[in-house]
This record gives sequence, structure tokens and C-alpha cells, in this order.
Amino acid sequence: MREYLEPGRFIDSDHPALVEFAETFRGASRDPLQQAVSLYYAVRDEVRYNPYVFSRDPETLKASHALQTMESYCVPKANLLAACARHCGIPARIGLADVRNHLSTPRLLEMLRSDVFAMHGYTELYLNDRWVKATPAFNQTLCRVFGVAALEFDGLSDSVFHPFNQQGERYMEYLRDHGQFADVPEQLFFAHLAQCYPHLFSDQAISISGDFAAEADPVARAH
Repeated sequence: MREYLEPGRFIDSDHPALVEFAETFRGASRDPLQQAVSLYYAVRDEVRYNPYVFSRDPETLKASHALQTMESYCVPKANLLAACARHCGIPARIGLADVRNHLSTPRLLEMLRSDVFAMHGYTELYLNDRWVKATPAFNQTLCRVFGVAALEFDGLSDSVFHPFNQQGERYMEYLRDHGQFADVPEQLFFAHLAQCYPHLFSDQAISISGDFAAEADPVARAH
């Protein structure tokens, strides 16, 4: 378990801002499970989800970067939860999967040119002698906008995206699991994204910013 407890390049659990955040939100309980649950909700709701801040700069994958900007997409947020857990002595790692979003917004479809979210990030925490999945990507306000129940986490069962929304419409479909890693596999991560979204990696690619079509897209508006 040593590699799942030590700071990594992207799961930088020794960063001062991250240490302060983890200490603030770990709660009063000394039970690792209760601490993990408290940290999950803090990462889910304190750092808002924003897919438009994606960058080819590896530094933006860091847990500390997501915390300092207070907005990010699924992978840095999953790294943040893993880093907080490691600071608290809970073994943690990152998982990557391709998912299809059946309710993606027109603006996000325009950006990705696909309804497949490649390299979706989730966290795995080692609690009660087993690995448990946690997905802190979508903050509660965003979920209300899209009519999807926010993912809950009890530390006992896997918390992954719902297959259907509250209206019974098809929502998230897991297509391929790339596995679990002690830290983000940078080369694999960007190589697969470049294969899925070559237009985002071309020399003519326009940089994507957090305020990209903010007034037109509820993803960017939801705080």
C-alpha cells in the first residue's frame, strides 16, 4: 500500500494548500471511513465541475491546481480526493474510464465532437480492507440544473455515475475501464485523448478557458 499513501506528481498530497483543505474537511472523527466520506463531499461541492478548463498542460492535472483554482474537471477532482485521503493515511489511487454522456450539452458536444468522455477520472479508496470507488466530479448545484441526483458516498459501496437521470432518460454509460493507477499515467492519458479528440491537439487548436460560452451553457454557469 506504500505507493498509495505517498505523494505523487499529480496526487500531490504534501502540497500546503491541500494539507490545509484536508485538515479542514476531514472532520472530527478518527474513523478513516468517516473521514473519507467527509472529504468526498468537500471535494464534490467545494470545487465546482468545469470541463472547459481542460488543458494540454500536465500541471493542470495536479490535485493542488484544482484546489487553487476551485474549479476543474473529473480527473483533477479525483486526484484531489485521492490526495486528501493520502494525507489522512487512507490508501487512494486514480481510476480512468471512457463513458458516454447521453445528456451532454450542445456546447460540450461542439467542443469534443463526440458524446464520449474519454479518460473520465474517479477515485478508489481502501476502506475496511477493500477498494471502494468514489466519483466526486459533479457538484450538487450542477446536478440540480441537469435533473440528476448528486452522487452520494457512504464509504461502503461504489459511487459511480447513474445510468439514468431522475426522468428515466439514459444518462451515463461506462464503455471501457483503463484501470487504476498510483498516479495519473501522463503518457497514456494524453495519448488516448489525442486519439479520441485530435482536433484538441492540433497546432490550430483554440485554447479552452473556464468562461467558454459561459452564458450559453449550464455546465459553465452552475456554481
